[in-house]
Amino acid sequence: MDQRNTVASDRPIAGGSATFNSRDGCDLPPKKIFIPDVLARWPFPRRLNQHHSKVSAESSAWLESFKAFSPKAQQAFDRCDFGKTWLLTTLLMYSRPLSGLLACLAYPIASEEHVRSTCDVMNLFFLVDEHSDVSEEGEVRQQKDVIMDALRHPYKPRPKGEWVGGEVARQFWERTICNASGQSQKRFIARFDEYLDGVVQQAIDRSGHHIHDIQSYFDVRRKTIGAWPSFALLELGLDIPDEVILHPTFEDMAVASADMIALTNDIISYNREQARGDDSHNIVTIVMHELDTDVNGAILWVMDHHTKIEKKYFEAEAAIPKWGEPIDSQVREYCDGLGNWVRANYDWHFESERYLGTNGEEVQRKRWVLLMPKDNLRKGREDIGPVLVGVTHVTE
Repeated sequence: MDQRNTVASDRPIAGGSATFNSRDGCDLPPKKIFIPDVLARWPFPRRLNQHHSKVSAESSAWLESFKAFSPKAQQAFDRCDFGKTWLLTTLLMYSRPLSGLLACLAYPIASEEHVRSTCDVMNLFFLVDEHSDVSEEGEVRQQKDVIMDALRHPYKPRPKGEWVGGEVARQFWERTICNASGQSQKRFIARFDEYLDGVVQQAIDRSGHHIHDIQSYFDVRRKTIGAWPSFALLELGLDIPDEVILHPTFEDMAVASADMIALTNDIISYNREQARGDDSHNIVTIVMHELDTDVNGAILWVMDHHTKIEKKYFEAEAAIPKWGEPIDSQVREYCDGLGNWVRANYDWHFESERYLGTNGEEVQRKRWVLLMPKDNLRKGREDIGPVLVGVTHVTE
């Protein structure tokens, strides 16, 4: 059987019920969270770029040279604290070059020059995420303007005293455009602008304590997940015409891929986000709120929705038209890149230690984590950058 025509159908019994409203018959909140294997039958295997060690180290050192984080956060970067009483694993969110690992999983066939660019952009995403998370709407808008000006004028020196993200973006893009096709440059700029629009909207929602409904959440999340500019970098060595890349089947595949990437991130990041009081922009919280269910009831809904999205992906893949060579071979490479991105993102969440600590492999096997205490990881402006995260796996 062709695995591309099948999807995962495993369903857990969580929160005392297999229905979406898992509060039925249970007055106590859950103490553990189910982590489903949403890619149980995904046909793309894990692959790692051969240049991983070299470019990941170079990109990590490059980001560190900007000293973009507060002294308190830098101290946390340099030291692990194993003294948490609620315990078991304490780790640094950035104890190794997480962005380099993600990039090298997501672009396994990229050249050394291209994969270095993808490592750098993942670091840029990380920097934007950490700074914008503790900023109000006006400041996030300024951050967006600084970055977009740097991307549009990569040879223009940045003003003294400007927010560090401008120079990070400028250096990344100045290096990237030396080896990037014109089409990939055009699309990356447009898609990164849309991504930052989403980050601004997230800041607005956060300050207003606004929780989206499911549909409007996806409209914003497709921007904030950063998948679209990342997909544009699949084209660094390609030259796919606009009429091809904008074909409805391409759009359907890309939307499905972005949604699956977002759902995986939301499931696995939910525990950390709820612990630091920043979970309003997460599908688990959205579903809990809209469908009046608990965390595991929400995860069951997400699991079902992921299955439906997989089906849409495979239907779109089967409907991709033929344009003739040399376009068709480039189309195949791009489509394979979308599918591989879904796998890379999923594997990275278990391997990187950012969300699950050193327990990633065990959580991937046993599929449960304990719910962390509320406000344990709450951050302020003085905490921009890496923070100590504790995660406990469930052994039963």
